[in-house]
Amino acid sequence: MSNSTLDSNKQAKYWLQRIHELDLQQPVRIMNVCGGHERAITMAGLRSALPKAVELIPGPGCPVCICPEEDIYEAIQISLQENVILVAFGDMLRVPVNVHHGEVRTLDQAKGAGADIRPIASPQEAIDIARQHPQTTVVFFAAGFETTMAPVAAMIAQGAPDNLCLLLSGRLTWPAVAMLLESGSPGFDCLVAPGHVATVMGAEEWTFVVKQYSLPTAVAGFYSESLLAAFYSVLRQKIEQRLFLDNCYPELVQQQGNPSARKQLQQVFNIIDANWRGIGTIPASGYALNDQYAAHDARQRYPDYRDMARKRAGQMPPGCDCAKVVLGKIYPDQCRLYGKACTPRNPVGPCMVSDEGACRIWWAGGVRQSRSKIA
Repeated sequence: MSNSTLDSNKQAKYWLQRIHELDLQQPVRIMNVCGGHERAITMAGLRSALPKAVELIPGPGCPVCICPEEDIYEAIQISLQENVILVAFGDMLRVPVNVHHGEVRTLDQAKGAGADIRPIASPQEAIDIARQHPQTTVVFFAAGFETTMAPVAAMIAQGAPDNLCLLLSGRLTWPAVAMLLESGSPGFDCLVAPGHVATVMGAEEWTFVVKQYSLPTAVAGFYSESLLAAFYSVLRQKIEQRLFLDNCYPELVQQQGNPSARKQLQQVFNIIDANWRGIGTIPASGYALNDQYAAHDARQRYPDYRDMARKRAGQMPPGCDCAKVVLGKIYPDQCRLYGKACTPRNPVGPCMVSDEGACRIWWAGGVRQSRSKIA
């Protein structure tokens, strides 16, 4: 075991002890807004290590889970009907849409039906494929939060090949949290903000939670000691009612974020109202290519596949509670289909597909039974 691992374990034990020393008079609900956080929490067993009064709630931290059904349907139709190569991050290939029995319901199935669909891990791979096939249009189905959208913006700003276009489904994280807070029943008392997003956008993006809604807030990294430090911070803030935005990931997160990445996001994209699967439209929560880069917009090249009739809240399959899981209203194992009809091998809802989906994470963490009494 390395010295760094020993130091990390020592720090984690220190923060855990400090948490147990706090005088918690009532239950406290802490929401995390990152699939990476939820994975670290679950795999390290942090829920069971914390005092019973502390409840950790997974929130809207999975971009695959909230990618609108109409966007996935559009990608499927373009791949099947047009002579294109469609590329997408691997998780997106297995996300199902609601269609009639026998119709293609995932990009994986479209690939099996003859479409040229290729999983990629980075925007650079999309550029490489476009350069390797200069006579073919390459459609990059780009779904993700700010961390993903920043390199996508850089790809366009720095000069993407003419035959590469974007089918964009990018989202901003903070508007979903703002929507929950505006609802009057957010379901959480403290917030742990995502470290990766804050690395790009800056810790300052989350000051509104403290200033406008008076909730303890901390930015955390993706290892136990950073998460436990953030939990301690927000719990102590709540007890003492001394509220501030605490940066518990200072080695990577700066107050202003990454100026170059933020500049490229502003240069390439407009901010628009956007639909979130199963949730509905959230104001100023989506990215769209601006007019300067319209030549790379797949929706302008292939306008016939934008099936707006599919744009609706409640798009989850019958019985699927993914929307409630994403919003932190229920835990994954409280979904009616969890571990029954819905498993990683045969996912019904998007939360069981993605490695950042809370259902998939809980399953990987050993939770195999549903607590729901409704089949």
